[in-house]
Amino acid sequence: MGTGLLGIIHLILIIWALVKIMQSGVSSGNKALWIVLVVLLPIIGFIIWLIAGPK
Repeated sequence: MGTGLLGIIHLILIIWALVKIMQSGVSSGNKALWIVLVVLLPIIGFIIWLIAGPK
């Protein structure tokens, strides 16, 4: 039960990050790089985006 809830929370956070990346005002190239990072390295990519991405 606990791992299912963590999985749902993780999925929600990743979707939220992707939406925020798409809504940002940065160039398309930067958006693509952030999306690739968050999708290919979900946990690490999300943490890096959370720290370095949104300004």
